[in-house]
Amino acid sequence: MTGNRMALPGPARTRWALVAGVVAALVVVALLVVRPWATGTIASAPGGSNGGAPAAPVVGPDDATPPDVDAAALTGALVQAADAKLDPVRLAEGVAPPSNRWYSGLVFGEELLPVFPLPLSFALTPSGFTIGLPDPVTSAKAVVGPHVPAVSVDVGAASAQVVAADPVAVTTRLLDAAGATLGDVTVAAGSPFVSFTAATEVEVAAGEGFGALEDGVATAEVAGTTWGLATSDGALDGGTLTLPAGATAGWYALPDDPSDDAAAVLAAAAVDPVVGVDVTYGVGDDVARTTLTYRTAGATPSAHVLMRHHTTGTQPERDGCGLGTYRSVYGDLELCAGSTLTSYAPTLHPAGALDLEGIDDARRDAVLAQLEQDVAGTEAFASDTYFGGKHLYRAATLVVLGEQLGADDTVAELRTRVADALREWAEPEGCDERDARCFVYDDAARSVMGRTPSFGSDELNDHHFHYGYLLSAAGLLGADDPALVDDVRPVMDALAADIAAAQPSEELPQLRTFDPYAGHAWASGTSPFADGNNQESASEAVNAWNGIGLWAQASGQDDLLTQATWLASTEAASARDYWTDPDLDHPVTDGFEHRVFALNWGGKRDWATWFSAEPSAMLGILLIPMGPVSDYLAVDVEPATILAAVDEATPAGPDVMFGDYLLMYRALAGPDEAAAAWDDAVALPDTSIDDGSSRAYLLAWLAAHGA
Repeated sequence: MTGNRMALPGPARTRWALVAGVVAALVVVALLVVRPWATGTIASAPGGSNGGAPAAPVVGPDDATPPDVDAAALTGALVQAADAKLDPVRLAEGVAPPSNRWYSGLVFGEELLPVFPLPLSFALTPSGFTIGLPDPVTSAKAVVGPHVPAVSVDVGAASAQVVAADPVAVTTRLLDAAGATLGDVTVAAGSPFVSFTAATEVEVAAGEGFGALEDGVATAEVAGTTWGLATSDGALDGGTLTLPAGATAGWYALPDDPSDDAAAVLAAAAVDPVVGVDVTYGVGDDVARTTLTYRTAGATPSAHVLMRHHTTGTQPERDGCGLGTYRSVYGDLELCAGSTLTSYAPTLHPAGALDLEGIDDARRDAVLAQLEQDVAGTEAFASDTYFGGKHLYRAATLVVLGEQLGADDTVAELRTRVADALREWAEPEGCDERDARCFVYDDAARSVMGRTPSFGSDELNDHHFHYGYLLSAAGLLGADDPALVDDVRPVMDALAADIAAAQPSEELPQLRTFDPYAGHAWASGTSPFADGNNQESASEAVNAWNGIGLWAQASGQDDLLTQATWLASTEAASARDYWTDPDLDHPVTDGFEHRVFALNWGGKRDWATWFSAEPSAMLGILLIPMGPVSDYLAVDVEPATILAAVDEATPAGPDVMFGDYLLMYRALAGPDEAAAAWDDAVALPDTSIDDGSSRAYLLAWLAAHGA
């Protein structure tokens, strides 16, 4: 929900000594990387190009082939309607509204809100922009790192509009009172730079405290941090920076503990602005790979920082790191030289059925008896996009469970009900006939919109949560029903493309909700918050990618299956690192008094949810829906960590909101815990079983985990 609702050693820590002569040599020999997903959605900087980067070999699984999707056909088959409540106020014509991005706050809403391209923070002002380096403050329930401007840059702008947007980087054009372009400012997640490239000769108030340029570089001390300003051309006099047309100024902060060569690396990279970030991925037996390539206008080497999920578990050997660290609400961010960031996550294959081999007869009989009751008690499915999808998912899991246990007759009628409901949802022209259980395509929003909306889905909130349930249900039942797959495929493919199109198109953005730098999705469509975007339901995000995987398996789409596996693997690793198994030994969490972070933002981390203050909600929202794929929650997690979190969530026992999911999570601590949870599960009141699950599934989960 959102607002409105292999044991290998760690990465090498080698330093990269860089001097101007090396930079010049690299510029001469630089090769442009292959950019299979780059399209016209990336605007050139004034006087520049779409840029490039020094060639880098693929390390890890080979590049996957992105799915070949005809977005025009998929969206064109739907009813066309302006259902979205979306009003981009700073967006150039022809650019797809960048919803669900870490930087969506730059585009939507009249108020100029900060965004958090870690390690920095950034905000537009009426005449320019400000830059900060968040300094976290920790309390019992939160770690907060707000945008506090350290550098204020006045370009003399009268307005601004986003002219280029990809899943990682964004370029904003600053305009004068006549609407003429002054220049472009680009920020990218993981990049330590804010770059401004002049379109015409312009005078810029470059920020207080910067001394004279020496070899094109000036510095300033602000609140204990050394800030750098590097220029490719121009003059700095009395705080006023004069840039000729085509020149770039780059601002950056030195890390807290800079290596001897950190300042030189940053200064050399700052003058060649990042113009976009390319994303490739690969999936192997053990790891799923994400590779980000920070393209610069001149194709020279850049720099980037590593978050925790880039360093935990098995990772590639890395050169160029160890240049220092930046503080952040997510812990230390290590500075590395170079344009390519490759990271791994343990491979998580889509799963739709529990492993019930070997459960004893008594447990099997108990599950079957409960299955009959749950099937009989299945009520009418809701009609909104969230609860409607959840109800279909619950029913589909009951069908699969019954057929696994040989109780086909018990679930046969329910299978028909779910299949009929899926066919109704998947009628491309259904919204011509009704105002619920159907989808339209909104060309202005560039999105597939469901009727009836819920939790702000008409503002593009939570689409991956909602559509993940529908895709899961279609994948579960379609696995043995080719006719159902044929009937629902056009709309299900459209839902998958809406939330996770691997390639940008005129109709849909690339990876709408997934942030390949942060390693997870963002839930808010417009991000109208001073703390950036946010996400709480980390496992519902994993469920979305698992749902695409189940659908891909059922519909025979191998490339989509590979993409879904990459997304699920990466999101699952981040779900552990930032939500359910955070690093509570890091100094940034000193004073934080809880076991999990229920809500992560760009600029803060909370023990809070959008809908409840109950302790069970804090953990439960991170577990829902505890599908068969959810064993990832225990990967490299100590059983004691799981038990401590459950104990905090259930101080008086499991009769609480999300009590069923909390019992399932406890079972991940080992067979003894699963066995101990069985009696609690049998006696658990119906009010503590979520409407996306069932007691039969709860018992089956516990049996599958050793009860």
